[in-house]
Amino acid sequence: MKLLQRGYHVNATVRDPGNMRKVKHLLDLPNASTHLRLWKGDLIEEGSFDDAILGCIGVFHVATPMEFVNIQDPENEVIKPTANGVLNIMRSCLKAKTVKRLIFTSTTGTIAVQRQPPPEYDESFWTDVDFCNAQKMTGWMYIMAKTTTEKAAWEFAKENGIDLVTIQPSIVLGPFLTPSRPGSIEISLALITRNEALYPMLIRSCAVHLDDLCNAHIYLFEHSQAKGRYVCSSHCFTIFGLSESLSQKYPEYNIPTKFEGVDESLKAIPCSSKKLLDLGFKFKYSPDEYNVSDLFGEAIETCKEKGLMPLHSRGQASSED
Repeated sequence: MKLLQRGYHVNATVRDPGNMRKVKHLLDLPNASTHLRLWKGDLIEEGSFDDAILGCIGVFHVATPMEFVNIQDPENEVIKPTANGVLNIMRSCLKAKTVKRLIFTSTTGTIAVQRQPPPEYDESFWTDVDFCNAQKMTGWMYIMAKTTTEKAAWEFAKENGIDLVTIQPSIVLGPFLTPSRPGSIEISLALITRNEALYPMLIRSCAVHLDDLCNAHIYLFEHSQAKGRYVCSSHCFTIFGLSESLSQKYPEYNIPTKFEGVDESLKAIPCSSKKLLDLGFKFKYSPDEYNVSDLFGEAIETCKEKGLMPLHSRGQASSED
C-alpha cells in the first residue's frame, strides 16, 4: 500500500490471483486499479517469479511461512520453503537484469538467540543455530529457517553481484489488511487470546509498528548508501512489563500477570536500530512518544472489526450489558 501511495507501479505475487476471498483486500487498495498487478507465484517453484520481476527496478521479498505450532515436518513445511523461496527470487532477479536492489525481510530472530545474551543486540550478531536446534524453543524452526536463509542470500548476492539489503524487524504491530490474523499479530496478542504456546516468545521481546516497518523498507530501497543488514525495532519489553501495560490499557481482557517458571527480575534486551537511525530514518511511533501498549491499539481494533477477537474476555460482562 505504501508503494502505491508513493506512485510506484507494483507487481505483487500471490498463489492464486483468481481467489477473490484472499486478494480482494489488495485490489481495493488506493491506486490499485492503475498501479497494481497481481501475478501467480509460488516460493517453492523455480522460475515462478520470472514474469512478475521482469522489468522491475526493485524487489521486496516479504513472505515467509510463520507457523510456530502443530508443525509435523519442520524441514519441509518451514525451513526448505523459506530457503528455496528467497533463492528462487534472487535467480529471477538475475534473469530480469533490471533489478537495482533486493530488499529481504528477515527478522530479529536471526540475531537474538544466543547462549549468553548480550546487553543489546545489533546487526553484528547472528543467531546460534546449533543452540537453537538443541533448545527447540517456540518458533525454533522459523528462526533457523530465517537465519540459514539470510546467510544463503548473502552468499548468493556476493557470488552474483546482487545489491541486497536485509531488514530485521521485531514483532510487528498495527492494523492489517488480510482476512485472518498474520503470524506476528498472533504472537503479539497471545496474552489477550490466551495462546499459552506463544508466551515464550514474549518473555523478552521487541516490537515495531507496521507503518514504521513499511516505511523502513522503502527508505532502504530509495537510499543508495544503504548497505548490509538493518535492525528495525522501536520498543523492547518483558512479558511482565507487557502484561502490566496491556492490563492498564485493556482491563476488559483480564490479561494474565503470572507466568510459571519465568523470572520476574528479567530485564528487557533492546534490539538496536542505531544503524537505521544513523542513515536518517525516523520512527513515526517513537518510544519517546508511544509506549508498547500504544502499538497494540490498531491491531486490536482491526481484529474486532474482522471478528477475529472477542470484544471482551470470556466470562466478563460487556460494558454495554
